[in-house]
Amino acid sequence: MKIMRFSRLRDCGIFRDFTWPNDLTEFGRYNLVYGWNGTGKTTLSRVLRSLEQRQQPKNGQVTIRIGGKDIRGEDFPEATLPVRVFNRDFVNEVVFPVQRKDLPPIYVFGKESVENQKEVGRLKAERAEVAQQLKLAQEKKERAEKEFDQFCIDRARAIKENLRSPGFDNPYSNYDKSDFRKDAEKMASEGDAASHRLSDEEWDKLRAQHLAKPKQKVRELSYSVPSLDELAGSVSDLLEKTVVSAAIHSLKDDPELAEWTRHGLALHKERQSETCLFCQQSLPQSRIAELEAHFSAQYEKFIKTLDEQVQRLQTISKQASELKLPTRAELYDDLASDYEKAEKELRGTLEAVRNFVEKLIEALNDKKRKPCHSLQLDVPIPTDDAGVVDRLNEVIRSHNRACDEFETRVKDARDRLARGMIADYLDVFVQRQNAISEATNTVTLAQKEVQRLTGEIDRLEREIVEHRQPAEELNEDLQKYLGHKDLHLEVKDTGYVITRNGEPATALSEGEMTAIALLYFLKSLKDRSFDLAKGVVVLDDPVSSLDANALYLAFGFIRERTKNAGQLFIFTHNFGFLRQVRNWFDHLPGQKKKNVNQRPARSYMLDCDHNQGQRCARIRPLDPLLERYESEYHYLFARVYREANASTNIVLEENLILPNIARRLLEAFLAFRQPHLPRELWQKVSAIQFDEAKKIRILRFVHTYSHNDAIGEPEHDPSLLAEGRFVLKDLLEFIKSQDPEHYSAMEKLLAPRTDEGESE
Repeated sequence: MKIMRFSRLRDCGIFRDFTWPNDLTEFGRYNLVYGWNGTGKTTLSRVLRSLEQRQQPKNGQVTIRIGGKDIRGEDFPEATLPVRVFNRDFVNEVVFPVQRKDLPPIYVFGKESVENQKEVGRLKAERAEVAQQLKLAQEKKERAEKEFDQFCIDRARAIKENLRSPGFDNPYSNYDKSDFRKDAEKMASEGDAASHRLSDEEWDKLRAQHLAKPKQKVRELSYSVPSLDELAGSVSDLLEKTVVSAAIHSLKDDPELAEWTRHGLALHKERQSETCLFCQQSLPQSRIAELEAHFSAQYEKFIKTLDEQVQRLQTISKQASELKLPTRAELYDDLASDYEKAEKELRGTLEAVRNFVEKLIEALNDKKRKPCHSLQLDVPIPTDDAGVVDRLNEVIRSHNRACDEFETRVKDARDRLARGMIADYLDVFVQRQNAISEATNTVTLAQKEVQRLTGEIDRLEREIVEHRQPAEELNEDLQKYLGHKDLHLEVKDTGYVITRNGEPATALSEGEMTAIALLYFLKSLKDRSFDLAKGVVVLDDPVSSLDANALYLAFGFIRERTKNAGQLFIFTHNFGFLRQVRNWFDHLPGQKKKNVNQRPARSYMLDCDHNQGQRCARIRPLDPLLERYESEYHYLFARVYREANASTNIVLEENLILPNIARRLLEAFLAFRQPHLPRELWQKVSAIQFDEAKKIRILRFVHTYSHNDAIGEPEHDPSLLAEGRFVLKDLLEFIKSQDPEHYSAMEKLLAPRTDEGESE
């Protein structure tokens, strides 16, 4: 499995929106990528380092094709391709990190430890599996603990919000999760949750008790319900009695007239009037005697008895009507339902008494009008309930007891409410607590197993690990590389420390740091954690800051240590290093085959286009000029010569790089041709005899357009760039005027030649 292409790079460094061209050959086993600084080499190496570290790239959208399958940047953490990247980040993070001066060790295999290493590999795989189980168990435990904690918080808050109150000491005003947990655990241990659960009615009553305010006592009722049967019997007896007298039939048959007459007779006798008070006529004595005979003493006595019975009944009715009951508001709210029930019963009884008594009175009044007739009581007798008053009084007595025990009663109500709320959620509490216990047991077992495996692995690795040999080999490499023994790696604990002449090394030069970092990286490819034959090795500008001699030494080490890599990428901007790598690749077996896809090595270059004032990097095939010539100067000259003599017009966006190329060519030519002239380019050009107008145009062209940060400024007139071909001709004329022989020789080198390829 290998990296085949960068399928997509969007907003990734200088790669604004790069898609791998269909006509661009995919990566081979050996890959050379050439590009000047600022063309995207570091960006590509960082993308591959993210793949190595199994991390999503920090910026942009990335898609890499690996083994025929496109892998997006967000899927890098699941990638399995082994990758090792050497770049500036590797140097800063691994070799010379800011917070650590010692290099980490490189572990290698000894022949005698192969079996142990196999066992270590097996144990590590087993430990990784158990560690994954441990991680899942810990996550499950954390979730269970979090859910349990939140459950306790929510239930405690509910109890607190329902039961807190101002006034005397109330423990529920500050009730929290620890209080809930303690009370719930106690109830669970006692196993009596069912006894604490409350019905809706019980909840309402206790809630009312909890919210109650102190009230005054209420006087009990002293009223007794009369016996309706007895009243009915007394009235019935009176109705059945008759008065025996010398009845005057006209009065006997006319009760109203008889009653009127009786009252009139009594009035006449009281006033001793001998004349009729109605008509003022004389009253005959015989008529008076006749009336007195009709209304005898027995008659009057009976009427009086009826009046007394009516008066008694009216008193009973009045007592029932005027009985004053306490209002519901006078009693505690939790007694409201009991009181309302008893009050309703009592008022019903009183109403029945009043209605029945009124009917009895009505019957007696009718009897008074018909004293000579026997009457029957035709009134149904209601069922009387003598205990209704006592039931209401019992509610009042409960209220009065509550007044005497108010604080105790409120406290008991709160406690019962709290226990009721706890009991409602006790099953959930126990379930969540059990979930934590089960998860804890699983975590403990997994931790013990990880510890056991780690101990066994550590024991075996102590027998395997020996990093003195890599240190000695690195010291030999350093001596060869630097040509002296001043710098030395000393083994320290599980790492290395760098010394200079026996003392801790400080102030390492850029070249020394590059040398140590590169050699350390190359040595790390032998680390047992990396399979070189199946892995991908990436080197980004490995010879940066090295002089010419060190460059060749570095190339020798790189070639020797990476030739067996499963896949190799080398990014460079150094033309001398490019030549070394290109020469190596050109002599690989099969590199001369006509079918490019069958060649082991591929060469590419990074270039920049400009789009709407932004530089946009792209990957393309290595320019044939870079392959044909032996120095960067040859390439620059050929590029300028080709553009100056092209038959088509220069496309502005595709050739904004030409001023930079022209500048580098001019600087290289003057450095060799006129080394004694001042360092500044304008001073060198000014000191040479040539057409002044053309010199000014050349300088303006290379100065104005060879700086990236100048693109888009007002003074950068695109019309000047459009004259680029004429400026390039002026530049070639300038070179020719200074060294005609050199110019002629360069022209001959540019003559087309035919490359012969090896047949398949």
